[in-house]
Amino acid sequence: MAKGIKDKVAIIGMGCTRFGERWDCGPEELIVEAFGEALKDAGVDRDDIEMAWLGLFFQEQSAGKSALPLSMSLRLPNIPVTRVENMCATGTEALRGAVYAVAAGACDIALAVGVEKLKDTGYPGLPERSKGTFDDLWLPNATAPGAFAQLASAYQARHQCNPTDMKRAMAHISVKSHANGALNPKAHLRREITEEQAMNAPMIAAPLGLYDCCGVSDGAACAIVTSVEKAREMGIRDMVTVKAMQLAPSNGLEMSNNAWDGSYLLTTRIAAERAYKEAGISDPRRELDMTEVHDCFSVTELVVMEDLGLCPEGGAIKAVLDGEFDRDGAVPCQIDGGLKCFGHPIGASGLRMAYEMYLQLLGRAGDRQLPSPSLGLTHNLGGHPFRNVASVSVLGLHSA
Repeated sequence: MAKGIKDKVAIIGMGCTRFGERWDCGPEELIVEAFGEALKDAGVDRDDIEMAWLGLFFQEQSAGKSALPLSMSLRLPNIPVTRVENMCATGTEALRGAVYAVAAGACDIALAVGVEKLKDTGYPGLPERSKGTFDDLWLPNATAPGAFAQLASAYQARHQCNPTDMKRAMAHISVKSHANGALNPKAHLRREITEEQAMNAPMIAAPLGLYDCCGVSDGAACAIVTSVEKAREMGIRDMVTVKAMQLAPSNGLEMSNNAWDGSYLLTTRIAAERAYKEAGISDPRRELDMTEVHDCFSVTELVVMEDLGLCPEGGAIKAVLDGEFDRDGAVPCQIDGGLKCFGHPIGASGLRMAYEMYLQLLGRAGDRQLPSPSLGLTHNLGGHPFRNVASVSVLGLHSA
């Protein structure tokens, strides 16, 4: 019987570029920047890497359709390189490929890289995707703000929330992310905002205002992984290991069955349940020390707190306003600023989340360091609430 991958794979090096409007760089330069940090951190040579995965979402706009941008940019020694794409879970999908290869014994050391170059492509305005002509996933007139505004409305209707309280909770989430991002030298947005600014910002798709929405960025992130046994041989004693990696794509139920009322993220609940089982977590609120979740919109973070079991159903507004997910709260969320402020280069975002967990677990997060965390969770959501892919990963400290 399969037992999962808990504590079979260690992350021995990670790197991440500064996210933002990187007009001076192409995707290849961003890959090199992230890889250089990871390689130095891991203390291995480039030629020690035996397999690699490249996460890249917008292939035509970023770096090309194949895995060649990674192999050629890093001058990898003709090793197998696989390009993967899974919407906003693309970076996590690259990491999952590398982790599974090591766990399976197919190689000793593997590389995962996620990259996206979007700021000089026209994507931030009204790209083809938003016009409903990009591919069959994106329905006509179904913009991302519109779809997640529907999530907010459905949540509000189901739980009979006071609209002002709902708006205040979303504003609190945005204020928190900006405060955390201000402490992060690699974040795209490093300016704090007030609750008043968030509450009174121009409306994008009611009830989502300007500060309830994340933008997109240029950037890359990278991880080097090996087996726990190999890490011990390398002299690593206190290491970050993968406790669980789970993925749950929609199968059509949300769009075809009245059992789903649009007020929660079904795939996130499924992925979380599987991840907790794999990691041996029975009480996530008590056992998790921190989270990085897919805050493409402030309401997404709010709803995900319930979907991950970090507060009771219908209790997210109170939990948010009580500061339970602030940096000094019970389960800090978006310690690095999240998608909202660190940024969202789509192919890199999942690995960026793992990068923050890695730094925090090893006590290297600088001004935003939490006190002695030992277990963290990352969550990606790619697509719309009614049709998406969700990934949930758990990373933690492991002593030899």
